[in-house]
Amino acid sequence: MIRIAAPAAAGLCLAACIAEPEAPELAEIDPATYAVEVVAGGLAHPWDIAFLPGGDMLVTERPGRLRVISGGVLQDEPVSGVPEVYAEGQGGLLEIMLAPDFADSRIVYISYASGDAEANATSVMKARYEDGALTGGEVIFTSSPAKDTTTHFGGRMAVLPDSSIVLTLGDGFAYREQAQLATNHLGTIVRFTPGGAPAPGNPFIDQDGPAAFVWSYGHRNVQGIVFDAQSGLLYAHEHGPEGGDELNLIERGGNYGWPIVTGGVDYNGARISPYTDHEAHGFIAPMIEWTPSIAPGGMTLYDGALFEDWRGDLFVSALSERAIHRIDLDASGAVQSEEVMLTERGQRFRQIATGPDGALYVLTDGGGDGEVLRITPAG
Repeated sequence: MIRIAAPAAAGLCLAACIAEPEAPELAEIDPATYAVEVVAGGLAHPWDIAFLPGGDMLVTERPGRLRVISGGVLQDEPVSGVPEVYAEGQGGLLEIMLAPDFADSRIVYISYASGDAEANATSVMKARYEDGALTGGEVIFTSSPAKDTTTHFGGRMAVLPDSSIVLTLGDGFAYREQAQLATNHLGTIVRFTPGGAPAPGNPFIDQDGPAAFVWSYGHRNVQGIVFDAQSGLLYAHEHGPEGGDELNLIERGGNYGWPIVTGGVDYNGARISPYTDHEAHGFIAPMIEWTPSIAPGGMTLYDGALFEDWRGDLFVSALSERAIHRIDLDASGAVQSEEVMLTERGQRFRQIATGPDGALYVLTDGGGDGEVLRITPAG
């Protein structure tokens, strides 16, 4: 289901002329068909979760703490060795991702906002995790140029089959025009080796500087990315302004149009661009466009065994809409249908992940009351 904002009337008009349209009603998954368990609470803006061999979980808190859930209990003592973060606005400690060979190497990758109010960026640290501590931490990537805003850091990561890492970034909010330049990292998805070098095969690798890392551009603030090993497809979603949130199929060297083409309007009601048709202007069109905005925060490709009918589907966590979207994909990766769940809880959902036990794990966004939820079939 694709939702597009209606174009404004020609000529001068009031803000009401470009107000967001009503969203089509999506079917809702019956809450009686699933069970919700609170695994842990009392978290400060939990942002990401990783599952360790043996059953423990690591959860990042945006203010700068990495927490351990062991035996179903949130441990009081945070993990040591976490890098110093710029925890202002949307910045802070973001994603934690285990290396594919974590069981042997104990390597993790952490994305976070670095720097200060005058000059900040998105960085990635590589370290070893063992017994509640990060050791040997090394910063392997920092986005360029630095910015002086507290928003749009991106920060989600995924590992591709060649072991390269893709990292989502934002446009820094005040620098949106820079998203149309592949010569910097604002509004891009970048790709690098496990050691932090530009990955071979990047579309602009022959250029010096930031461009060598860029995989795709023309994005606003990408906060969800998933690689489907079965189809070989890379999916990402990004925040629009007022409307124009997008689910995209990411292509090498692709330009996704921001801010030249968007289904959204600015927060003061002003139109950002007169163009809403991506393909008509030579850009890659979204698979889904959410208008009004749902504020997508995270995403997982469900590959567990508990929900057999949902295998191969995307799940997107939504902050402002306070829902989880299930996106049914066919064998080619095309969207077939969309429905929502967890609306009955009225919570902001930051991240959703598939656990090794086949359950869906959801992080709710809260300053001191954030939770880790576990979703299983009812009964």
